[in-house]
This record gives sequence, C-alpha cells and structure tokens, in this order.
Amino acid sequence: MPDRLDKLKVPYNPQETEERIYKLWEESGYFNPDNLPGERKEPFTIIMPPPNANGHLHAGHALFITLEDIMTRYARLRGKKALWVPGADHAGFETQIVYEKKLEKEGRTRFGMDPQQLYEEILAFTLENKTHMEAEVRSLGASCDWSREKFTLDSKIVSKVQKTFKKMYEDGLVYRGKRIINWCPKHQTSLSDVETEFIEKTEPFYYFKYGPFTIGTSRPETKFGDKYVVMHPADKRYAEYTDGQKIDLEWINGPITATVVKDEAIDMDFGTGVMTITPWHDAVDFGIAERHHLDKEQIIDERGKLLPIAGEFAGLKIGEAREKIVEKLKAKGLLEKVDEKYVHNIKTCYKCNTPIEPQIRDQWFVKMQPLAEKALEAVNKGEIKFIPDNFRKIFLYWMENTLDWNISRQIVWGIPIPAWFKGEEVFIGDEAPGSDWVKDTDTFDTWFSSGQWPHLVLDYPDGSDFKNFYPTDVMETGHDLIFKWIPRMVIFGLYATGRVPFHTVYLHGLVNDGKGQKMSKSKGNVMSPLELSAEFGTDALRMALIVGNAPGTDLALAKDKIKAYKHFANKLWNISRFILENTAKLEGEVALDKSEQELEQEKDELLTSVTNHLENYRYHLAAEELYHYTWHRLADEIIEDSKKVKTPSRQQFLRKTLKDILIVLHPFMPFITEELWSIMNERQAELLLIAAWPIK
Repeated sequence: MPDRLDKLKVPYNPQETEERIYKLWEESGYFNPDNLPGERKEPFTIIMPPPNANGHLHAGHALFITLEDIMTRYARLRGKKALWVPGADHAGFETQIVYEKKLEKEGRTRFGMDPQQLYEEILAFTLENKTHMEAEVRSLGASCDWSREKFTLDSKIVSKVQKTFKKMYEDGLVYRGKRIINWCPKHQTSLSDVETEFIEKTEPFYYFKYGPFTIGTSRPETKFGDKYVVMHPADKRYAEYTDGQKIDLEWINGPITATVVKDEAIDMDFGTGVMTITPWHDAVDFGIAERHHLDKEQIIDERGKLLPIAGEFAGLKIGEAREKIVEKLKAKGLLEKVDEKYVHNIKTCYKCNTPIEPQIRDQWFVKMQPLAEKALEAVNKGEIKFIPDNFRKIFLYWMENTLDWNISRQIVWGIPIPAWFKGEEVFIGDEAPGSDWVKDTDTFDTWFSSGQWPHLVLDYPDGSDFKNFYPTDVMETGHDLIFKWIPRMVIFGLYATGRVPFHTVYLHGLVNDGKGQKMSKSKGNVMSPLELSAEFGTDALRMALIVGNAPGTDLALAKDKIKAYKHFANKLWNISRFILENTAKLEGEVALDKSEQELEQEKDELLTSVTNHLENYRYHLAAEELYHYTWHRLADEIIEDSKKVKTPSRQQFLRKTLKDILIVLHPFMPFITEELWSIMNERQAELLLIAAWPIK
C-alpha cells in the first residue's frame, strides 16, 4: 500500500492516466460480453448510433458517447451481459458534400469525374477519417466491444441492405414511379422530406390577370406552362364556371386556352381562392394533376435554369428571370399589384440552403403507410417507451401522417440500388439478366441502410448475437432524429424481424455553447471534445455533459462548468488519499458503532436513490446527488469530523464508503475511479470495470 499511496501525493494527472487505463480495459477483453466473469444471464444491449466517418467528433458526439457508456458500464456493474456495439456510417449525401468541398479547394468538381474514381477517392477519405474517429471515441472512455464494430459499407451489410430492398420490392412495399421529388439544383440529387428544411423568407407576392381571374404567386418563373385554372367546387365566387370549361386568354408569351378544374385542395381563404397550377414544380399541383389526369410540363431544368418553353427567357437562372418576367407581364397590362412583404416558408436543402426545386423523376419509393401502421400498433401497445415521454406524440404524428419515401440518390457515394432496366422492364438483382440491360446508377438514401442498423449489426437473421441480444434495450440518440432515424429503425425492425428493434428510446438535446447558442464554425464557438479533455480531463468533461442535462433538453456547455468538475476530480483524489492513508493499518472487518451505523444508513439511502435514478434513466440527477454527497457531505463534513474521530469503526466506514463511491461514480468518471480503485486494491487483479454494484 505505501508504494501505491505515493501516487496520491501528487495531483491527479488525466493526461498521464487516461490512455494507460483505456489500454488496460481493452486488453482485459471485458468490453466483450462473452469474456465477462461470473454467471451473467440477463443481456443488456445498446447499438451505438454510428458517427459519420467524414470528420472529427463534436460536442454532440461526446454527449451521446458519455450517456451510452454510462448505461453500459452501469449494466456491467449490475452483473448483466452488457454489449455496446460500435459502428461508423458512410453517411452518403453528407460525406459526398464534405468531399465536394475538398474538391472545390483543389479546383476540381465531381461533375465530369469518372464515377468509379470519385467513389475510390471518397472511400480512401472516409476510411482515413474512420480511423481518426474511432480513436476519438476511445479517448472519451467508450467501453464498447470493438471486436463487433461494423461499418455501413461492410460487404455483409451492403448485401443484406440490398436483399431487404429486393424483398420489399417482391412484397409490393417498394415501387418505381415518375413522381414529384425534392431536387437540390446545387448538388444535383433528390432528397427525402427529412433532408429538407424550411426557411422563412420575405419576398414579393404578385397578382396577375389570368383571363377573367386574378391569380397570386411568388414564383412567376414557373407559370409558362400554366394552362389549368383551379378553384374549390364550393366557392360561390366562381360558381358560374364549370369543371372542364375552356377559356381563351392572353398570357406571358401570347394567347393560350386554359381549362377550369374544380378541386377541394384549394384554400378558398388564400389570395383570391383561385390559382393556376404547375404540376412539374409543386407537390400540391402535382397531386391535383394526378387526380384529374392533367398534363405535366417541365419549366425549369435540374440546374435551376428555364427551358425553351420560357421563350426569350430560356437559359436564365430563376433569380435572373423573375423580375424580367414580371416586367413583361406588367407591360402587357397583366400585373395587378405586388405585395412586397409576403412572408412564407420555402423548402431548402438542409446542407446548402439552396431552395428545393421540385421535379418529376423516375425514382424508387417505399410505401410507408402499411409499415407505419405496424409501428403505430407497436408503440400504442407499449412495446416502445420514449424518454422523455412527450416525444411519443411526435413519433405517432409522423407515423400517422407519413408520405411515401423517395430512397433514390443521384450520388456515387453509397450502397448501389441493385436494379437493372431494359425499356420499361425492371430486374432486381446483383447482376444483369442479359447483355442489353442498363444498371441503375442511383444509390440508396443513407437512412435506408441505417434504418436497418439494429438488426444488421447483430448479424440478422442467423447470427448468435441476433438470437442473444435482439431486441436491444435502449436506442439513445439526439431528439432531432425522432422523425428521421427512429421511425425508420422501428419500421424496418418490425418488417424484417417481426419485433421492435429496442424497448426504450432515450433522446438527448443539442449541446450549445456557454451562452446557449448553437455551435458553428462561422460563429467561432465550436468546442472540440478532444481539446476539452486535454485541458480538463475526460472525466470532468463527462460530468459537465451530464449534470443538469435532463433528457430531451438542450445543454449550455461552458468551460467554467467543465473546470468545476476538474476540481471535483481533484477533490475525489484528495478524499481517497485521506481515507487510504488513515485506514492503511486497518485489517479485517470491524463492527460499526452506532454513529457509523447512522452514517452507513445515510450512505445506503444515497446509493438506493442513485440506483433508482439510473434504473429510470435520470442520469443527471444521479450524477448531481453523487457530486453533492461526495464533496459537501463526505469531504466537507464526515472527513472533517474524522480528523477528530479516529476509531476503527470510523475507519471501517470510510474505507467501505470510498469503495462504494468509486463503484457508483465509475459510470460517470471511469478513468479516475479505475485509477483510485487500483491504488485501493493493490493486492487484487480485479478491475473496477467488472466490480459488483454495492446494493441489489
């Protein structure tokens, strides 16, 4: 003991300790549940949301890694067969954008590049980043089983994703159709609805004469092909007009014949209650055209330029053409008025903020309604619990109002869609059935593969891990994924396995800067978890991320808060030094006197409360109670009193209390507690990592 106690005479040094301790854990093999000692019958499984392998970890990664590591370490200490599966996501569209920015800096562009060359370049870039990312996950103390690590582009994963697609096609849940989709003119790919965002914008709203009607629009550049004028069948203002009626009128490039269409999709209270439609470039208009079997004509190409139908404006970008079109209509006496302060939300690409230009394209779609119905049934039966519970309503809303999901992406970086075409014929398979078949060049939306992640990483359908660890216990992820990733995992889990993929969904909030502002490079307020760990120690960062951070709420992370928990780590170090020095000569078990029995009861009540919090996912409260007891009760009061009371009974209490506190603090502060445990138990080879929780 004296040699070990010498280590406590110098301040705790996280930089000297953490890498050594993590190596000790990894070499022990205990991250792998198959190697855990003792009779462990009850499994605990959590699947790591695979970080995008295209850059460094940020503060949000540090939060989810900390939370999931707490869950896993706690389960392991409770005697469960704890499995935490790590992974990495190729993150199709997002990674390709990151790489395109790299190409721009090099004076290159993906357009015109050989697709295979581009793929190989992005693959090398991703694999290099994946290596760095995994080292960063380790540095945060993640006790995940690296022997089971999976990558979304592993050959087995790719094959199973493609098999799911084939099965869904055969089951009538996947279809190919010429439908309206979200198109990003900058990145030249379609996007799903969850990959778009709405931005509030103030723009002019124009009112034009359209024969006997007045129509309103903020997008005059789409109006060249408008030959249908639509009104609600119950609108008395237009009762004299009949469905199918033809009306000759003057329009942008000359006289046209318009057709009256009556449809209940029209909002009678918006504008004049009558509108023309552009089915190729608006989802509502597309729906009307589908119902009434109307023509659809493309006005704007996929690079955001007007087509020959626009006459003299052909080839102009939308921004260039808009005012010129308005001026022409004004010169023809067709402009009635302009509302210069029209505030509305426009749909944009979530990565570049370019306005989405709806287009009609042949794409692959998933029929969501039958899948969503199964998800609704499972949640309503209580098979999945949400923490916090208010997110349950959000999940149900998205499942009750689902739209068919476009899973085609016009990028090279991703899992290829295994489809072949010959005229109107379609074949699904890895290889073409003949020489005259053309390969589909599109790749899957990333969510199509990551939605299958929980069962794929456990080697569904025949792997022993799938049989032993599925369904998983918890899916812990950011609350912004409640309508993106969570529903897809539920529907795929139910479709493929017949069971929910997890029993509990724990949702954390964003990690903002100390002022509560979202971190961004442009603001210069990004906080790197690696730099914070280097400055304050990983344990301090982990505590700062957890204390005061209720599930589902955003967290303001300030350096002062992390610094405070560095002080707490030092306090724990000093507490341990005092107790170990003052109990060095204590041998065997000593019966507790009445006063120590009362202290023991108080401590046991704390342990019971902390355990109850952990069982119910209240990690912020558990960490806070441990902090206050350790610093303010144990250090400030009990240890101060123990400088006077030096009985064997008090020494016995202090030594047992230190042991218990190290165990229950271990999920939150794994590095310093493991180091202190090794000093305290010099004659034992057992790691704190696999110790027994102090109460049942």
